[in-house]
Amino acid sequence: MAVQEARQSVEAGAHGGGCTCGDCPHGARAGHRRAVAEFVLKRDEFAAGQGLPAAVAHSASASRQWVSEELTQSAEVVAERGRAEGEAWLARMWSRTACTVWAGVVLLLLVQALTAIGAGWTSARTAGLLAALLTAGALTAASWFHRARGGALAPVIGEDNRLSTSRAVAVAWVLFVAYAVLVLVGRLAAASDPAERDTLISGFDLDRGAGVVTVLAVVCAIAVLVRRVVGLRVLGQRLQKVRADRPRAADLLTDDAGRGTFADIQYVVISTVALLFAAVRLARRPDQLPDLPWGLAVVVLISAATYVAGKYAEGGRPVILSVVRAREAGDLDAPIRTGDDIEIRGAGFVPPGAQGAERLSRMTVRVGTVHVHVPLVPVNGGFSNPTDAVLTVPVPADVEPGRVEVQVVTAAGVETNRYGIDVTD
Repeated sequence: MAVQEARQSVEAGAHGGGCTCGDCPHGARAGHRRAVAEFVLKRDEFAAGQGLPAAVAHSASASRQWVSEELTQSAEVVAERGRAEGEAWLARMWSRTACTVWAGVVLLLLVQALTAIGAGWTSARTAGLLAALLTAGALTAASWFHRARGGALAPVIGEDNRLSTSRAVAVAWVLFVAYAVLVLVGRLAAASDPAERDTLISGFDLDRGAGVVTVLAVVCAIAVLVRRVVGLRVLGQRLQKVRADRPRAADLLTDDAGRGTFADIQYVVISTVALLFAAVRLARRPDQLPDLPWGLAVVVLISAATYVAGKYAEGGRPVILSVVRAREAGDLDAPIRTGDDIEIRGAGFVPPGAQGAERLSRMTVRVGTVHVHVPLVPVNGGFSNPTDAVLTVPVPADVEPGRVEVQVVTAAGVETNRYGIDVTD
């Protein structure tokens, strides 16, 4: 009954968190937190053996199936709340990104004003401020047009609704180079001396900005290459990708399961250091493209190559290693019969980012020609079934005795190898 009431509240409004303001994001956030708290309470009660109806309490298999169905329905409510909260988060990010951009412009103005004390205000400072205003205006306009997809963050959000490390690094370099070019253009427009104009035009020569141009070309190519590689590996079922409820800043440094990855961290850190160096060079020499030293440029290229290699190496197809009859302590060994539980052992059954109950409940096992949903078995703080290495499911009564093939279909829709078992009468 509580699950039905929660579902009705979700259908009545996308946010449904106790707020009746229509698009108020606080309602979505509160509703999601309430749904998660209710689900955790229900799971822990079932794990402690509480809340079971008397009609199924006498049968271990019936009670397990009933608990799994109840948790699945409650998990679907949590997932709906999470998607509503994610949409509300994206909708309000456009204004936050715009405010962050203009705060950066104000910070630049303060830095220029402080450094101008004693040295005086120069045309380079004016050109830098105007370039920042133009860049901020363009980003604000982009934020408005993509306000439903996270504002200025829209280009760096991947198809799995996570922040893409390769796109974020590429966008950072593109914005920096565009800003540097605008600074030179502003100085060129204000220059009245022919010699000064010639000097500014020579500042675009490739021999001066070869390092920055090379790094820009490589990071942009990597952003395209990584998207292609990930897409092909997902289509080829060599990589499991599960969509996230909303992007998070930690996505730039972690994998889909939230674990920090060396390839991503070193790529972000080295690229950030190189960008800071290039920014200092632009501030010191505003009459040319930043002359990024080839030593530092090569370090960025090595970091980029490491990142791409990491993308090729991650993931892997789930695999079944063995299937045995599940038995309690003290049971005699016996052949597998219809109605028995079988324990499927392997690796990669739970895709990264699919540890939530709503994702786990989507896992199925094909036994012969019958698809069996993997039951959720709760324990305090999580689930003992399914896990990444072991699944336990009953053999359906519709399976004919004889040689039967077993195959797992994960929450990401990826199929394992087929494993044969013998089923007797």
